[in-house]
Amino acid sequence: MAREQLGVLNALDVAKTQLYHFTAIVIAGMGFFTDAYDLFCISLVSKLLGRIYYTDLTHPKPGTLPPNVAAAVNGVALCGTLAGQLFFGWLGDKMGRKKVYGMTLILMVLCSVASGLSFSDHPKSVISTLCFFRFWLGFGIGGDYPLSATIMSEYANKKTRGAFIAAVFAMQGFGILTGGIVALIVSSAFDHAFKAPAYSVDRGASLAPQADFVWRIILMVGALPALLTYYWRMKMPETARYTALVAKNAKQAAKDMSKVLQVQLEAEDEKLEKITEEKSNSFGLFTKQFAARHGLHLLGTTSTWFLLDIAFYSQNLFQKDIFSAIGWIPKAESMNAIHEVYRIARAQTLIAMCSTVPGYWFTVAFIDYMGRFAIQLMGFFFMTVFMFALAIPYHHWTLKANNIGFVVIYSFTFFFANFGPNATTFVVPAEIFPARLRSTCHGISAAAGKAGAIVGAFGFLYAAQDKNPTKTDAGYPPGIGVKNSLIMLGVINFFGMVFTFLVPESKGKSLEELTGENEEEEEAPQQQAASARTVPV
Repeated sequence: MAREQLGVLNALDVAKTQLYHFTAIVIAGMGFFTDAYDLFCISLVSKLLGRIYYTDLTHPKPGTLPPNVAAAVNGVALCGTLAGQLFFGWLGDKMGRKKVYGMTLILMVLCSVASGLSFSDHPKSVISTLCFFRFWLGFGIGGDYPLSATIMSEYANKKTRGAFIAAVFAMQGFGILTGGIVALIVSSAFDHAFKAPAYSVDRGASLAPQADFVWRIILMVGALPALLTYYWRMKMPETARYTALVAKNAKQAAKDMSKVLQVQLEAEDEKLEKITEEKSNSFGLFTKQFAARHGLHLLGTTSTWFLLDIAFYSQNLFQKDIFSAIGWIPKAESMNAIHEVYRIARAQTLIAMCSTVPGYWFTVAFIDYMGRFAIQLMGFFFMTVFMFALAIPYHHWTLKANNIGFVVIYSFTFFFANFGPNATTFVVPAEIFPARLRSTCHGISAAAGKAGAIVGAFGFLYAAQDKNPTKTDAGYPPGIGVKNSLIMLGVINFFGMVFTFLVPESKGKSLEELTGENEEEEEAPQQQAASARTVPV
């Protein structure tokens, strides 16, 4: 039986959309803006790193990162993110959202700057330094996932909560877009200032010495947005749900939210004491009670995020095929090193503008009307359909006359990932778990996603190699080919659709209603069963 809600929490649930909501979106969203910039900007400069540190001038093609080095450079931040999601998710429930929020931001700022530095110009030293600081950068980014989602969910009203949390996540799209724009500006400026011929014309001169500054500047710019929002993050009060339900301080919760909502709220110590003393509000993560009430929910959020990220991150593998097919990126030997960065950045920026960013904001617009379940199911369904549409007639799409169709379907796959499970898997774990475990459970769900990203980014990097050993990328063993890889991704998306049925719909309900934190102690099983009967026996 549901009891009366705490006044301070009810005030948050029914509050009209006002300035503090948008302030919270911007403050939390800028963290995600930075996260996306830092995670995805490495793909813009990885080819430049290969040219600078691994070019053999006796070879007809410019250098590329060896497979093990490419895996380390691209994957070490994902590994750090996974660790950070688990650690800071747990810490956010132990110490409070606000205290931990500042730690993650400082770590991101310091490591963004440090990742653009190195102890010498020797390839091993440069790559080792880069990987070390990108791991810790990822660790800080990992903390932003559970904390941003939890803070936004606990500040929002129940009517538009989904849109607010999705808006925070949608800042990722702008982060990816900004990464492309920064790379365009930096590479264009250096390309014009330090003219260099194509590699095929003059191998040695195609790599201007100043190219080493290009990748460092692009990586280090990621520190700026995080630094700019640090002051505002520290000014945000702790969320009322943490202060009241976890820290059990009704007076402080009422005081903080009175300032935020600009209304007078009373501390309800007696009511809070009754709520927090309930046995049903004290079970831990590794208990039978949690397994009974939220076990399937946690399985649903972890499995769907894991499966989504396998598909989502592996899609990036096929970008080089797309870009080459439509002529956005010419052959490496026909360009100088800095101009290649410009062409890659231009391609990523166009994909972000036309597909990635719109998909995120479609979710923001419709999530509180359609619901989380419908959007996630729809997204997985269309990702499955489009993956099979690419895979089954794959030879057809490789013909030059059909390249545009391939690009269109590929873009729709990205669109429905973002107007679909890429957003909802972030939103739902912040809503359906109790306040004392909310950040931890979101961190576990997000970490499962990053495990999927690691599988997608590296397992499929090898799997997508051609079956013919003479046609594989340099240093890679034969794989199962792009066609079979796409079929596997279609199957993975289908299973994402299946596991979505484990995730409850949270649209329009208060957080306490979803988690059962406002329920009174259950009756004895016999009494409960008797009261549940509706017909004589």
